[in-house]
Amino acid sequence: MYDPTVARLTYRALLGRRRALILSALPALLIVLAVAVRALSGADDQVAADLLGGFALATMVPIIGVIAGTGAIGPEIDDGSVVYLLAKPVKRPTIICTKLIVAIAVTMAFSAIPTLLAGLILNGNGQQIAVAYTVAALVASIAYAAMFLLLGTITRHAVVFGLVYALVWEALFGSLVEGARTLSVQQWALAVAQKVTDGDLVTSDVGLPTAVILLTVVTAGATWFAGQKLRTLKLAGEE
Repeated sequence: MYDPTVARLTYRALLGRRRALILSALPALLIVLAVAVRALSGADDQVAADLLGGFALATMVPIIGVIAGTGAIGPEIDDGSVVYLLAKPVKRPTIICTKLIVAIAVTMAFSAIPTLLAGLILNGNGQQIAVAYTVAALVASIAYAAMFLLLGTITRHAVVFGLVYALVWEALFGSLVEGARTLSVQQWALAVAQKVTDGDLVTSDVGLPTAVILLTVVTAGATWFAGQKLRTLKLAGEE
């Protein structure tokens, strides 16, 4: 379920100069904020948890997931170049799985690594906060990449819908509305990360078993549905 050629083309599309700059903007801002906060307030576990939870996990990770997930296939569908890919002797579920692997890898690289660095800068991983939020970023990257890859296959406005989800649902409703937290990737990831910490600064409103089930169902379901959607795309010679 992995094709090196498809992976190489997807990496090239995602890591082109312009998109790479966009992907790097929020991680760079996180590091700058971490340095500034550490200089102003010193090593403070609560401040570290607030910044990593409020900015890194709630904002940076889903936005990077939007860029990587939708960018892995959306532009090819929009400009019609996907027909050249579909004409190759590669099964369409393999194309989706390969693009998902690439999207996950890119999302993890541009979110988890900066989160770990920022955490180490902020409090030197006191109470395992840096590692916990890095784990949360890794877990969330998988679900976000799958969800936004699916969006890229079903709508030309995938980036808009993805940003609405990331900024309105995750960052706003997921933080303020209690009922919405159960359906928040952020909360699912926090449930996993909570097991890593030494204290109670990383918490989730969703239990770990529920979080693992929902993460698995959403990731697998989005991947399957994206594969099915790609099957419905017909080449000119097939019509």
